[in-house]
Amino acid sequence: MTDDVESNGPIRDKLIARKEEWAREGRLLTGTTGDPERDRLPPGQRLVRDWPVLDLGAEPDVTPQKFRLDVDGAVENRLSLRLDEFMALPQAESISDIHCVTQWSRYDNLWKGVAARTILDRVQPKPDARHITFHSYDGYTTNIGLDQFDQPDVFVVHEWAGKPLTRAHGGPVRMLIPRLYFWKSAKWLRRIEFTISNRPGFWERRGYHNNGDPWLEERYG
Repeated sequence: MTDDVESNGPIRDKLIARKEEWAREGRLLTGTTGDPERDRLPPGQRLVRDWPVLDLGAEPDVTPQKFRLDVDGAVENRLSLRLDEFMALPQAESISDIHCVTQWSRYDNLWKGVAARTILDRVQPKPDARHITFHSYDGYTTNIGLDQFDQPDVFVVHEWAGKPLTRAHGGPVRMLIPRLYFWKSAKWLRRIEFTISNRPGFWERRGYHNNGDPWLEERYG
């Protein structure tokens, strides 16, 4: 699945049209469900050893000097962090599996970053905040529920397998939401916006599921 939307042209349009066709046709659906407590591999997925790079042909060049992460919206305390300020927040490591809607899964990924709960403690969402929209440097957006963000395995990450995230994989900073299909883990993260209402993102507006639970096979809406 791509997190790239800023480039223009026939190649980009063709790739988006193909993904929209997959949604209309229900491609890759098995019609089964799984249990994350019992089944490590969600329905219809296959294991890979590498980490595939899937995009629409554009990877924004977010230099350390250019980087800024805003956390705002329906919160009591807004944040606007330079890269060094983000790195100064409490850091932690996490190991998790990831599952892409294009049918691949990869086990035991080692990440380093800032826990979502650390961010929640600092910004203090307002009582009527219920949702979050992620905004990327390339214009991509995707949405999750606040309850999905408030999980121990959700991180804003800058390292994978002991090394800085590459540009191709969303560096310098991306989201990590391993319980959902990986299009929800926005690359090249620019802003975390807390919202009262639900705002479907780029792929959610193009036929993909609003929730994206791999074990329920929520590939398409």
